[in-house]
Amino acid sequence: MTAHDLTLEGHGIRLAPADPADAAEAWPLTDEALWSRMTTPWADSVEAYADRVEQQRRTPGLYAFTVRDAATGEVRGATTFYEYVPAQGRVEIGTTWYGRAFQGGRTNPAAKLLLLRHAFEQWRVNRVALRCDARNERSARAIERLGATPEGRLRRHRIAPDGSVADTLSFSILREEWPAVRAGLEGRLRG
Repeated sequence: MTAHDLTLEGHGIRLAPADPADAAEAWPLTDEALWSRMTTPWADSVEAYADRVEQQRRTPGLYAFTVRDAATGEVRGATTFYEYVPAQGRVEIGTTWYGRAFQGGRTNPAAKLLLLRHAFEQWRVNRVALRCDARNERSARAIERLGATPEGRLRRHRIAPDGSVADTLSFSILREEWPAVRAGLEGRLRG
């Protein structure tokens, strides 16, 4: 797989296929602290970020998106579908980050609504999984606020870029839970 052509838009944002050219605008929104609980090291330059996007584009089963403001085109962050296994009806959403100015607002629920709607209503998956570093309380709360069900803790599951070993928290949303999750996200975005 090289690039994908899937674009999702609604609720004021657009998820467009990530392109290495996005790095000049996206990378300045990142910093080492923002990246500290990811499994990949922080891309410490525009070029390193562009290389990471290129690597994502070459990864089978991974759909990398740049998250933009739908009206202005301004970059807000990035997210992915990964480990998409159509034959098993499952996909994961992750490698999500937003610039600090876009955290805690409408960007994440809007992006997740678009991704989840596509996964459940177009791909017809049975399950969408989400994970985060157990030390990343902000991400864990955000995932639960989406309506995902906590499934457990994978002990000593990930090695952070700083070499520390941490647990991973696992969450999921099942097909039969999707209508309630969708209604909750739509309610948040209306409010």
